Amino acid sequence: MKDRLRELVETLVPKGSVVQQAAKGGVWMTVIRVLSQGSYLVMLLVLARLLSPRDFGILGIALLTLSAIKKFSNIGISTALVQQKAEDVDEYLNTAWMLEIGRGVLIVVALFLTAPFIARFFGEANSELTAVIRVIGVSPLIYGLQNPAVVYFRKDLDFHKEFVYQTTSSFVRCGVGIGYAIVSPTVWALVVAFISVNASKVVLSYALHDYRPWPSVDRAALSELVDYGKWITGASITQFIHSEGDDVFVGWFLSATAVGFYQYAHRIADMPATQFTQVITTVTFPAFSKLQDDATALRDALLGTTRLVAVVAFPVSAGMALIAPSFVPVALGEKWTPMILPLQLLSVFGLLHAITRHFGGVFNALNRPDYNMKLDVVRIVCLAVVIWPATAQWGLAGTATAVIGVYLFPMFPLDVYAVSTLIEAHPLEIFHEYVYPAIGSAVMFGSLWYAHGLVDVSPLVELVLTVPIGAVVYTVSVLLLDELFSWGIKRDIRHIAAEVQS
Repeated sequence: MKDRLRELVETLVPKGSVVQQAAKGGVWMTVIRVLSQGSYLVMLLVLARLLSPRDFGILGIALLTLSAIKKFSNIGISTALVQQKAEDVDEYLNTAWMLEIGRGVLIVVALFLTAPFIARFFGEANSELTAVIRVIGVSPLIYGLQNPAVVYFRKDLDFHKEFVYQTTSSFVRCGVGIGYAIVSPTVWALVVAFISVNASKVVLSYALHDYRPWPSVDRAALSELVDYGKWITGASITQFIHSEGDDVFVGWFLSATAVGFYQYAHRIADMPATQFTQVITTVTFPAFSKLQDDATALRDALLGTTRLVAVVAFPVSAGMALIAPSFVPVALGEKWTPMILPLQLLSVFGLLHAITRHFGGVFNALNRPDYNMKLDVVRIVCLAVVIWPATAQWGLAGTATAVIGVYLFPMFPLDVYAVSTLIEAHPLEIFHEYVYPAIGSAVMFGSLWYAHGLVDVSPLVELVLTVPIGAVVYTVSVLLLDELFSWGIKRDIRHIAAEVQS
């Protein structure tokens, strides 16, 4: 048994061609995301029963504050090192380490001083939000202390090491969060769980790589990292505003409890499809970087990636919208029912986010990170026009509708046009990859929605039956489409399996 397990692990160690490494890396990253996000989801489901929506809202506001200052100070160190054509980036690591530590110190000081004013801005001056922000602010400093050589896990497609690094810290977070909540069911269970992730990663980073950083700064390396990172900084700022600006607006315009409902709905709607896309993005960015001088190979890789993402994202997002009315009361409890409609609406956002997220890897791989920032600026301007009147009219549902509307038009067509231009493809080639998954998902959604109207069962029974039946209906639909129109998804899956086994 041990020999068979060892043989399996050796087979999956990323080696061989770029395609083979990416395929095997994809297996590792899939397992990483399933275990990491699975343990995170378990923690959230348990804590949703023990804590109140307001507790999640308080943490949500603190994390928004932390995210804002992190994005405004992000110079894309990890991205810059992965994008480097050189295999050996040791000469940059000490400088990168010092930059991350310095950034962590600045964040700690900034959040400690501004926490009372931030709490007052959100109407929580007399709550525990100030203390939560100050404690959460320590996490970037802890993160900065980790071994900078962990960048090699992704740069070299060594995802078997990334597996240990990510999953272990995720299990620590789950255990710490649930354990603390059982003893003391307060917002501090969420805070301690969040900090435990970075603390465990520091220990793991030195255990998994033998490089040992030293406090020193190389001026040439510093200049190069900052020069590449200026667009990453800009993109990070605009990304925060467009991706989390709606959360900030909800917290300011409505309440901390509303933030709890909205962020939880956003997180759940975005998790299934986007976590799969995150696997693809993590694997394909270094692969795209290695193919940046081969236009034909890069184009084929992007189209194949888009097809694989779409075949998963469409049914998962459609399924989430379908099961939301039964999932929320069964999994979270009746106190969370106000988030059902926002969850259904945001499932559309989860789909759009999932099927375009990997485009950013192409922009970065081709040394055009400015595309991310420029597209985000357009998103921000459009969202700023509609979010206030929509939220004032329909509450959280209005906020979700505004976010979806902007993503549908003009952003989705613009994203496709931008990436197709870079890879020298026609936009219709990318849109074509979405057609068959959309048809299969529509068949699944329509048939199950009709069945729900015919049968009256409890939410638990509905939830238990809908998921497997939906998976079968979609799979049959996809296989039939593949046979009738030579779509090619079965061919792609067989090819990936062959590359993994080789």
